[in-house]
Amino acid sequence: MIEDKMHSYFEDWRRREELAESMIPLVGGLYRDHGVVTTIYGRSLINKSTIGILKAHRFTRKILSQELSIASTKSVLEAIFRADLTPARIDLGKLTAKFELNSNGVDVDAFINRELAAMKTLAQSAGERPQDVVLYGFGRIGRMIARVLIERSGGGDKWRLRAIVVQSRKDDSLLKRASLLRRDSVHGQFYGTITVDTAENAIIANGNMIRVIYADGPENVDYTKYDISEAIIIDNTGGWRDRKGLSRHLLGNGVAKVILTAPGKGDIPNIVYGVNNGSIREDENLFSAGSCTTNAIVPVLKALNDRFGVESGHIETCHSYTNDQNLTDNFHRYSRRGRAAPLNMVITETGAAEAVGKVLPDLDGRLTANAIRVPTPNVSLAILSLNLSSEVTVDQVNSYLRDISLESPLQGQIDYVSSPEVVSSDFIGNMKAGVVDSLATIVQGRRCNIYVWYDNEFGYSVQVVRILQHISNLELPSFPRV
Repeated sequence: MIEDKMHSYFEDWRRREELAESMIPLVGGLYRDHGVVTTIYGRSLINKSTIGILKAHRFTRKILSQELSIASTKSVLEAIFRADLTPARIDLGKLTAKFELNSNGVDVDAFINRELAAMKTLAQSAGERPQDVVLYGFGRIGRMIARVLIERSGGGDKWRLRAIVVQSRKDDSLLKRASLLRRDSVHGQFYGTITVDTAENAIIANGNMIRVIYADGPENVDYTKYDISEAIIIDNTGGWRDRKGLSRHLLGNGVAKVILTAPGKGDIPNIVYGVNNGSIREDENLFSAGSCTTNAIVPVLKALNDRFGVESGHIETCHSYTNDQNLTDNFHRYSRRGRAAPLNMVITETGAAEAVGKVLPDLDGRLTANAIRVPTPNVSLAILSLNLSSEVTVDQVNSYLRDISLESPLQGQIDYVSSPEVVSSDFIGNMKAGVVDSLATIVQGRRCNIYVWYDNEFGYSVQVVRILQHISNLELPSFPRV
């Protein structure tokens, strides 16, 4: 009896493993030949292994009443492969669940053709030349953005990471920067191959030639010398945050627009993708992607304010230490940050409350905020202590946020978890701006505490890339339609 059960489990695994293996060339073909990005409830299948595809299916048990059948998703995937396609994002998991519930006797090909009927109407008219992108600076965020851009350069995302601009030029600078992209103590090995072309002073990452340009100021780079034109510069140095300083980039030949990966000052538009990207004007050429904390909390705050109303509140962030702090006790121009980051919790200031007001004017002046730097290298936690407009229950708040994370315009920004065992390291590499930890939610009348995890490096970098997609008119339509 026990042996029969053991055999049954193993044979079921082998059958599902075989199905997952057969899906890999279909997923790859859709991406490379048609620019179609396939996901399962937001989890990308691009370049995933057999185990990665099986884990994506396993994830659906948290959403549906049971794990999504891989035989069913393969059938829907094959129908998508046979359809007339244009570049898009297609959630295979949602389409499969919808087909099983609402097909009404229609065969899978007819169902897919009906669901994707608007594809050509919504397709963006991209030019022949991909969008040139340049990273000004190559620190923690710069390298994470590089990983995202390189990973997504093979399909419908029509951009090219053309160059990295840095200050120092030493004999081994190129090799060291390539090594920093190849290996990361937090995020692991680069997914692909990296070589260097010393003659061109370039890093070759998955076939993308990325020049390393040395300059002592943004205005001193002539990008047209490298056949780079109408480039979008992503400044991840944080060295210039107001319009006067950031405009120095526009003095360099070949530059069209600039995105700052830090909170902008003055009249620089601070954009949290998914919340206020609709306010981006075509005649604007300087943008801020805000901070990682702002991107983590604003989508959740917007969702809660839309449904329950937020009258006031306090935001406390337990933020991983950063390069701004000292490894050991030493002089620092800011209070407390001179103390050893890996050994201490450090109370410090944050501009999160002010930033919320810039992105969500309805909440301007209603929130306070503070931060504690903690001895972890990545993944932070924001605690939203809010006074709502009416009394609520834990189930009301959690059910609402769960639905928002699955089916709403904010589904790309908000993730949701209900495991009693998760800790910060479980969220390394999470591509959402923030993850609601539902089991930590506390409600007492109108008082509500929400805990939001966020990968302050990778999740934020994905948000920056989403702004890049928007301002370069390269956003892919998503199916099924929300």
